[in-house]
Amino acid sequence: MGTYLITGAGRGIGRELVRVLLARGDYVIGTVRDLSRCPPEWAPFKDGGQLDVLSLDVRDGRSIAEAAMIVSGPIDVLVNNAGIIGPERQSTLNMDFDGFLDTLAVNTLGPLRVIQAFLPHLRRASSGRIVTISSRMGSLSYAKSDRIAYRASKAAVNKVMQGLATDLRNDDITVVSVHPGWVQTEMGGSGADISVEESAGGIVRLIDRLTLEETGGFFDWQGMRLPF
Repeated sequence: MGTYLITGAGRGIGRELVRVLLARGDYVIGTVRDLSRCPPEWAPFKDGGQLDVLSLDVRDGRSIAEAAMIVSGPIDVLVNNAGIIGPERQSTLNMDFDGFLDTLAVNTLGPLRVIQAFLPHLRRASSGRIVTISSRMGSLSYAKSDRIAYRASKAAVNKVMQGLATDLRNDDITVVSVHPGWVQTEMGGSGADISVEESAGGIVRLIDRLTLEETGGFFDWQGMRLPF
């Protein structure tokens, strides 16, 4: 049984990750922006002490710090799942710049803020792991320009995670980025390639097998290495 912290846990991949981990007996700390919108199926796990839900907005450093102060024990795995697709206008020729900044705040700076706040908890675990949900759309090997704010934010967070992997190697903390696939969620749409159950199940299997030798890597939900 491990302790998992999952941001953006109230819907999509985050919600399914919570379900999978609770079903197998792990202790989960899920974060949501609005506590009043917690999924109803979480109630028995909260009552039984297997699940804690914290209010946290990855844009807000104060809310992150307050959430970190509530957690008392070590964290084995931190999953940076919270993210947004970005503004409606995000072409290189027609950019919503405020929306671009917000996309970076959530998708790039948010994970780093969360990691820095919860790093003391990860250091108290044995061989902690940090998994950031990224996207293959951010790979520099793809020249496509649609959703460029989203793509740029994911390329940037991949580089941040690569740097963290270097800085945290001596702490025995593994850091990776993961492409969850094109998933049938509110963000991915109903025409996406795979179900949320397939994606979350693959991500959990990847987390289980991660070692320090793989730190700094970029993987897909099936555990295959991807180019940055």
